[in-house]
Amino acid sequence: MGTQKKEANRKVREGKAGEFANIKTKGENFYRSAKRVKALNMLKDGKPTRNAAGDITIAASFQSRDVPNARIEPNRKWFGNTRVISQDSLNAFRTAMAEKTSDPYSVLLKTNKLPMSLIRDETKDAKGQKKHHAKMTIETSSFADTFGPKAQRKRVKIGAGNLADLADDVDKSMDTYEERREQAKLLSGNSGEAEDEAHVGMSIEPIFNKGQSKRIWNELYRVLDSSDVVIHVLDARDPLGTRCLSVEKYLREEAPHKHLIFVLNKTDLVPTTVAHHEPPLARVVLLNCFVNMQKLHSDRKQISVGLIGYPNVGKSSIVNTLRSKKVATVAPIPGETKVWQYITLTKRIYLIDCPGIVPPSQTDTPEDILLRGVVRVENVDNPEQYIPGLMKKVKPHHLERTYELKGYEDHIQFLEMLARKNGRLLRKGEPDLDGVAKMVLNDFMRGKIPWFTPAPVEEDADAKESNDIEGRSGRLGEMPLKRKRAGDAASVPGTSMGPSTPGAGSFAAADEEGLTSLTVFAS
Repeated sequence: MGTQKKEANRKVREGKAGEFANIKTKGENFYRSAKRVKALNMLKDGKPTRNAAGDITIAASFQSRDVPNARIEPNRKWFGNTRVISQDSLNAFRTAMAEKTSDPYSVLLKTNKLPMSLIRDETKDAKGQKKHHAKMTIETSSFADTFGPKAQRKRVKIGAGNLADLADDVDKSMDTYEERREQAKLLSGNSGEAEDEAHVGMSIEPIFNKGQSKRIWNELYRVLDSSDVVIHVLDARDPLGTRCLSVEKYLREEAPHKHLIFVLNKTDLVPTTVAHHEPPLARVVLLNCFVNMQKLHSDRKQISVGLIGYPNVGKSSIVNTLRSKKVATVAPIPGETKVWQYITLTKRIYLIDCPGIVPPSQTDTPEDILLRGVVRVENVDNPEQYIPGLMKKVKPHHLERTYELKGYEDHIQFLEMLARKNGRLLRKGEPDLDGVAKMVLNDFMRGKIPWFTPAPVEEDADAKESNDIEGRSGRLGEMPLKRKRAGDAASVPGTSMGPSTPGAGSFAAADEEGLTSLTVFAS
C-alpha cells in the first residue's frame, strides 16, 4: 500500500510530460529556453567589447570598420560600346523634339533611353529659379532692413542696368498683362464689348462659389493622379467659357506624360455650321481612341481614363453612353456627382467620373457663372436680374418662337407678359417675376432656348475662311430649312441658327437617353 502511494506522488511531481519534459542538468540554465536566451543576447548586442585599456576588441553589430571583400559581376556589356552622341546629332534631336512637342498626333513612347536632360529648355526652370531668388532675397533683406527708420539699404535694387533696360522690362510686363486681360475677356465672351470692372472686388452670393471647395479640388487631383488619359468635356454652346485653363496648365507643367483629349458635348444644340454631330460615330471614335491609348501603354495591365470639366456639361452621360447602360447617376441640374466613381469599361480600360469643377476667375461675373449652368437656379436670389444677360446671348426671334410672345421692350415686360400668359400670378394679380425668371433660366440651360457663343474672329487673319458656298450652309453645303432673317446678322454676327429640336426636346431627356452628340479633338 505504501509503495503505491510513493509511486503516485512521484508521477504527480514529475508531471505528465514524461520523457519530453526538460531534463534538469546541474550547471545549466533551466528556467530560460534557447529562444529566450537568443532574444536576450540581441538586447545585449548593442555595445562593443572592450579591454582594460578601453580599446574595442570585439565590435558591436554593424560597427566594424573592416571593408568587406567585393567583386564585380562579369558582364560582356563592360567591354561593348557606350551610349554616346555627337553634338550635331544632339542639335538635330533637339530640333526634332521641339517640332513634335506641340503636335497632338505624335506620342513619345519610351523616354528611358533618350537624353531628355540634355535637350531640356532652361526657360522651363525659370519659375523655380525665380522662387528661389525671391526666397533668398527675403532672407537676406528683410522688410525692416529695407523700409522704415532702420533701413540699411540706400538704393533700391533693380535688375536693369540702365534706363533703357528698365523701359524694356516695363514694356514686356505690360504686354504680358495685356495678354492675360485679352485671354480673360475672350473666355468671358465679352471680347467685343467694353470691359465692365464694376464687379471687381464686389461681394457675391455664396452660391456662386460652388465647385471651388477644397473637397472638390481634392476629388479632382485624385482623378488626375489616377488617370493615364484625361478627357476634358466642353459644352459646344460655349467651349471657351467651359475650359479649365488652370487644370490644363497643371497637366502641361506637372504631368506632361498624361494624354489630354477635348470632347465637345451637346453639339446637337448648335447649328451644323458650328459643329457636326453624329452620336454613333462619335462613340466609336472615342472607343477606338481608348484602344489606341491602351496599345501605346502595352506594358501596363490597364489604363484609366478620367473625365473632368465644368458642372452639367455631360461627363456622366458620356460614361453611360460608352458603357451602353446606366452606371453613373445623371440629372439636368449641376452637382449630381458628389465623389469620383471608378467604372470598368473593359478588362484593360477603366473610366473615372469626376465632380464638376469651377476654376476661380477674377473676371467671371455672377451672371457668367449662372448662365454656364454651374449653380442651381432655385437657390439664386432675385433671378430676374440675370435675364438681360440671357437676352444678349439669345436672338430675339428665338425667344418669340419659344414662348410665342411679341411686342416686349425690356426684360421686365417680357417676364410680365410670360407670367400672365402662363397664369403665374400672385395676390392682387401681380405677376410672379421670380418664378417665371427661374423657368426661363432653366429652359436656357436645358436647351429649350437655342443659343451659342460664336467663336472669336481673329483680326489679323489673312482671309476669312467660310464653309458657306454660294449662300449654302450646314453640313457639306446642306440647304437651310428656312431663309435667314434680316435681324440674324445684327443679333449675333457671323452665325445662323435655324429651327432645331435638341435631343428629345430638352437637355434632361437627352441625359436620360444617353449622350446625344459628341465631337472628339485630341491634344
